[in-house]
Amino acid sequence: MLDALGIVTTVIVGLLVGVEFSVAFVINRILDALPDDSAQLGRSHGGRMLGALMPFWYIGSLALSAVWAIAGWREEGAGLVVAAGALLLVSVIMSVLLLVPINNRGKTWTPENRPEDWKEQMNRWDRYHYARVAVLIAAFASLVTALA
Repeated sequence: MLDALGIVTTVIVGLLVGVEFSVAFVINRILDALPDDSAQLGRSHGGRMLGALMPFWYIGSLALSAVWAIAGWREEGAGLVVAAGALLLVSVIMSVLLLVPINNRGKTWTPENRPEDWKEQMNRWDRYHYARVAVLIAAFASLVTALA
């Protein structure tokens, strides 16, 4: 049962890392290369769509890691699971304090109502997101190592 929990947790976190990596290094670059208002419209839509899903995914990943850490406390690799959980907690805190406020503004923007500095705000979001992706990769690597 503990092995199944570890596998499910690692897969869920791995998928989260994949989506966030893709947003950082593929999706946003594609959107930013589009003409006219398409980049801003695409980012607003993505902010609405992913903004509705990601809180459940982040909290779910953190909860699964916590359950795995508690259930496997005396098992080998428990320290790595705790470290991964701590990193996932950092990613949630980063999200709430740094990324969500920008996303909440950006998802309401249209070409008619966006602020003049919208690109700077998106660039700030991107920088915070790169840091969050690094934290998520470290958490995922810890979980994979705990499984091994």
